[in-house]
Amino acid sequence: MDSRSNDSKPGSGAKGDEAGLELPSAHLRALRRPPSPPKSPLHSSIHPRLSCVIAAHHHLPTTSSTKLLRLQTQHAMSPSSTGDSPRSATGNGNAGRSFPVPSREAFNVDVPSPSMTNGIHPLKSPASLKVQRTPSFSRDGFLGSVQKARNMSQSSENRPDALTNGMHKAPSDEGSNPLKRRNTDVGIDYPRRRATIACEVCRSRKSRCDGTKPKCKLCAELGAECVYREPGIKLDAGDKLILERLNRIESLLQMNMVAGQGNGIAMNQESPSMSNGSGLNGDSLMGIPGSGNAVSIIPNGGLGTWNNPTNISTMPKMHTNAALHLLQWPLIRDLVSRPYDPQVLLQLEMAREPLHSLTKTPCVDLSNTTAYIEAYFERVNVWYACVNPYTWRSHYRTALSNGFREGAESCIVLLVLALGQASLRGSISRIVPGEDAPGLQYFTAAWALLPGMMTSNNVLAAQCHLLASAYLFYLVRPLEAWNLLCTTSTKLQLLLMSPNRVPPNQRELTERIYWNSLLFESDLLAELDLPHSGVVQFEENVGLPGGFEGEEQEAIGRDDLWYFLAEIALRRLLNRVSQLIYSKDSMASTTSLEPVVAELDFQLTQWYESLPMPLQFPFTRTLLSDPVQTVLRLRFFACRTIIYRPYILAVLDNEQAVLDPAVRDSCHKCLEASIRQLEHISQHHAGHMPYLWQGALSIVSQTLLVMGATMSPSLSSILLTLVPHRETIDQIINDVVMEIERYSTLAPSLSLAAEIIKEAEVRRRAYLSG
Repeated sequence: MDSRSNDSKPGSGAKGDEAGLELPSAHLRALRRPPSPPKSPLHSSIHPRLSCVIAAHHHLPTTSSTKLLRLQTQHAMSPSSTGDSPRSATGNGNAGRSFPVPSREAFNVDVPSPSMTNGIHPLKSPASLKVQRTPSFSRDGFLGSVQKARNMSQSSENRPDALTNGMHKAPSDEGSNPLKRRNTDVGIDYPRRRATIACEVCRSRKSRCDGTKPKCKLCAELGAECVYREPGIKLDAGDKLILERLNRIESLLQMNMVAGQGNGIAMNQESPSMSNGSGLNGDSLMGIPGSGNAVSIIPNGGLGTWNNPTNISTMPKMHTNAALHLLQWPLIRDLVSRPYDPQVLLQLEMAREPLHSLTKTPCVDLSNTTAYIEAYFERVNVWYACVNPYTWRSHYRTALSNGFREGAESCIVLLVLALGQASLRGSISRIVPGEDAPGLQYFTAAWALLPGMMTSNNVLAAQCHLLASAYLFYLVRPLEAWNLLCTTSTKLQLLLMSPNRVPPNQRELTERIYWNSLLFESDLLAELDLPHSGVVQFEENVGLPGGFEGEEQEAIGRDDLWYFLAEIALRRLLNRVSQLIYSKDSMASTTSLEPVVAELDFQLTQWYESLPMPLQFPFTRTLLSDPVQTVLRLRFFACRTIIYRPYILAVLDNEQAVLDPAVRDSCHKCLEASIRQLEHISQHHAGHMPYLWQGALSIVSQTLLVMGATMSPSLSSILLTLVPHRETIDQIINDVVMEIERYSTLAPSLSLAAEIIKEAEVRRRAYLSG
């Protein structure tokens, strides 16, 4: 069979250990009832499609409480796509997303069933979640909802047909034949009751037992020994599912600890089940606003420290996940003429010349600002979600009154204009070398205001530095962007040390700035060996974004949060992969790695299934018109590649390893995910604003992996099941070489990457022809 027909099985091998449950008809009818209006604070009234974000704030699979949270939300997810192509791939997956202007009314959780709408229903913005937000950074709303798990949790795997198709009724007694056979014995009262506990003989014969002791009627007639089982504890479906999941967590923890001790996986010293939200102690208590005794929420160790070894959802300080580490692998190291230190990319960026245009006197043209503002809210804010469309006009009036020469509002407006103009020109890799980047005049004017913001320690000053770093990411200047992110981090840590330091009307903005800082710092740490800013220590105390508020009735643009929330969850999963598989320059054997890989892939599949339907990308091998779906699909396959990448190393090191069916299957998943990222190289332009530099190094990493696979007989045979001809692989690699060559003028680190990939292709072809 052509492999293209079955390339849409994310995590299919990771869920086989969980059995489906037969649910009582009452449970099924309850599931079909519309959800009740939210009664509890913010996080207990979360939209069902926000279940992926709950995973972002809890560390799976390390805690029991977080597993219960996942149970609580699984039946609010879309139907499982594991084992078959997701519903979004059936032909309607490319339908344009409908994102209405966020309603400021109360949030309505009565959403239509995905099976009834085929995935094209309008999607409401999560902005309306702010209606019931708690006024602090506490995550008690999340933790408090754990107690509902027993009533709401039901398995999402192997569910009955009645659950997977909203148009079918659940089986129940209501539709059964009312004319049941009646017993006509005179001595038996009607209706006849089934015995509470049947004897073993009646059980084996599947006949009614009257429960008479010491012998029931049937055993007395047969002269058989009548034995009754001891009564046990009767569990409902929710109880059974919780016990199954807890047993699964316990077995995973035991296997992981054994693997970490014997095979080099860097596991935490204390039990993961004791960290990150499952237990509260005096050191982690927060001050409650309004209580009169505000308690500092700064963790022990002070500002900028790194003292949270149990948080596996953060980037490790040492890891082997970066692209250049692949040049040390067998066969792949033969593709370069000399060894490369993974630190060389950082050294090249440190030696880079600064932007000379920033020393010039800015000359700002304000004749086309309306178009650039509209472009920002239409094309840019979806990635960062850090500018409030409900207060924009107020900011603009303040900046205009100051002549765009002073104040945080002026700086913010100028940076929005710079990013908006940049978004209209497409990828910066398509701009003629030597030509000024679009938006640079506005950025230069904003840069002149940043020194004043540098010495301010308020939320708007942090927002200025974040937006400036966003433009530097667009210019492909990762180290300068990191410098501004560190300044943002310092300001955030000062603000977050006490909840009272953040004005109530700026708490939502503070949360968004925080998550942006954490996301992009993690992306940089994945490729460069940079110091950690320390902002991660507040991760447990900062809530998830919900929705902007403001004094203006009509927003200048959409407050679109869905991508941002999904990216928070996925970035944390990527960090867990780095912690569990790639930390401390060590990697476990494939046998001990198997349960860890299975669990991480299972979480990746759950992330996909938790996406709102308009964001659930199809798994077809075609280009998508929606840039958000395109970026999410690329990020999905990038995560899947690094989850299964250790199996490629195992085969490159020893060809006999592929004889293990589990190893071969894992290699197939890894190479398939790599090909899916590379076969349409132009799709990477969709996320050019925030991800061009990170995306380029990810492309290089996956290409080196494919190159090494073509030099291995067993891996090469797997590759040929993923593409129609061997020439297809050569064409894919050639397209990558040309694309990275176009990036080479944008940054010295990308120039080196272009040299490496070009030399590697020449040597690969020589190897195969010789």
